[in-house]
Formats: sequence, C-alpha cells, structure tokens
Amino acid sequence: MNSRQSEPSPGHRAIVMVASSAGGVQGLQTLLGGLGADLPASVLVAQHLRRSRRTHIVAVLSRATGLRVKLADDGEHPQAGCVHIAPPDHHLCVTEGGTLALTQQGPVNYARPAADPLFESASKVYGTQIIACVLTGADGDGARGVEAVKSRGGIVIVEDPATAEFHGMPKSAIGTGQVDHVRPAQEIAPLILRLLQPARSS
Repeated sequence: MNSRQSEPSPGHRAIVMVASSAGGVQGLQTLLGGLGADLPASVLVAQHLRRSRRTHIVAVLSRATGLRVKLADDGEHPQAGCVHIAPPDHHLCVTEGGTLALTQQGPVNYARPAADPLFESASKVYGTQIIACVLTGADGDGARGVEAVKSRGGIVIVEDPATAEFHGMPKSAIGTGQVDHVRPAQEIAPLILRLLQPARSS
C-alpha cells in the first residue's frame, strides 16, 4: 500500500492525534518512542481501554518515550511535549475554547473512549494544525473522524494494514479516500517530525 503521490506542505501542527485499539499499546510504544521530549506539539490519544479495571497504560508508555505521559484531565489545556490519554470509559474531546473535555456519552463503534469524538471535536478547533494518526485496531473507529480532519485541512497518517497487528481500523480509514500517508508503524514518528518542521522560507 502506498501513500498518495502529493505531499502536503510541511508546517507547524499544534496537535498530533492518535487512534488505536487491539494491538495499539505496542503501536503507541513504537510511535511515541520515536518522538523526543522537545516535540513542539501536544499528543492526544484515544486507545480503546477496558473500563472494568485500572489501566497501566501511562506507566507502560512512559517507559517507551521521553514525552510526558498522563491520563487527560477534564478542563486542562493540551501541552506541547505531553501525551494526553483518554481515561477508561470516557471519550476525550476538545472544546471550542481549546481545552480538553471528558464525557461519558454513549459508546461510538462500541467503544468508549473512541477515536471519532476526539477527531471530530479537535478538527473544529485546530483545523489545519492537526496531524491525525490511525494505528492498529480490529474495528472501523476513526474513519468518520478522518473525514472530519481532512474536511478542515488536517493531515492524516495511517499505519500500513500489511504490518498492523489488526488491520480493521487502518483499512477503514484508507477506505475513506481521505488519507495522506500510509506507513509502517516505525516510519510514522519520523514522518510526524518532518511535518512539524516549520516551512523553510524560499
């Protein structure tokens, strides 16, 4: 699977969003491990988590990256160099004022947290400042959110289904026809860093 031939112009993106489900913790370790603590963007993560038990995802991901990793708090502002993860049984959204909001509205694609509420709400606020990533997962969550991101000028990166542990989410995202780049998991972080570089003046 190849990415589109046309390359979006590099430029500063304020928000990196990541959606993942089955197999996603390993995928997140790979992606976040390639991003340095000086990342000039915040990272918002919607990873499908079991609501019936306490999650250890913060500790697991913190061992893989120099970025600060935390469960998102309702009302906080996204911080550059910080990974804000949707807590179990809560959707993570972005308000019109740019703060994070946690909700317990109904499951989306049978999941809470889910990618679509995050992608759709953030796209309304950050528009072209978004890089959205869809990693491994066994369902179709994130596809509707990908369309929202692209409709407002954001960039979409999807893990190559050929290398993803579960290819449902990547294939659903690619099926929208709104994907800019398709890459193996280990190539996504370097691509994000390149896209975050300020455009060079001519």
